[in-house]
Amino acid sequence: MPLFKYPPKIWDALKLKEGIYARLPKHYLKSLEEKDPTPVHWKPLGVQYRLNPKTGQKQRVQDVPIPIHYPLESQSGLWGGEGWVSGYRYANNDKMSTRLPKTWKPQLLKRELYSEILDHKFTITVTPRTLDLIDAAFGFDLYILKTPKEDLNSKLGMDLKRAMLLRLARKDTQLYPDDPTTRDKVYNKYKQFEIPEEEAEWVGLTLVEAVEKQRQLEHKEPRPLFKACAEKLIEELHIEKLSEPHLSENK
Repeated sequence: MPLFKYPPKIWDALKLKEGIYARLPKHYLKSLEEKDPTPVHWKPLGVQYRLNPKTGQKQRVQDVPIPIHYPLESQSGLWGGEGWVSGYRYANNDKMSTRLPKTWKPQLLKRELYSEILDHKFTITVTPRTLDLIDAAFGFDLYILKTPKEDLNSKLGMDLKRAMLLRLARKDTQLYPDDPTTRDKVYNKYKQFEIPEEEAEWVGLTLVEAVEKQRQLEHKEPRPLFKACAEKLIEELHIEKLSEPHLSENK
């Protein structure tokens, strides 16, 4: 087995410290830090030990999160943090019978959701929990803007968040340009989430998308050679004209 200078587990972190990855904006690199999402399929007890109600003795708590699988289609919808949970069930609900593998999947619904900031209706695959979260946030836009990246867990959700933040940052030209009254009303409602445009452009981008964006920003078109030669010739003629003696006629 080959030996590596660094463990494979930290290769992704080391990659961000060199090359074009290190030149990415600091606020984007900070957004790549992994954070634990809010538990959905289990409730953490938050303690390491507790008393056994029967024996009264202190026992260790196994506060282990349930492994959750997020399929690819969850990125094109808003599942509210839900995913697939794999486990076992007893045949015929008899605990003395054989255990059979089973996967629990969330209920998926097609719903039409309206965004005030984008002034557009979206048909999105959601779960009942997502609808409850939208109601708790008092609106679709507030749910997208308030929910952090690790809880949204959706590429579609982050794309919508980036579009909303850009619309707020460009309010003078893109936020209801033909209706100043509605523009002021909507902007005052969501202005607490406004961030600079140069930061909003990077929100929700994958690492591949961010690297390509950085490469395009750094790429400069080569200057045509004839322009450089023409400017050099003009400069030489100007210097030559200034070096000629100035003759004045005596009247």
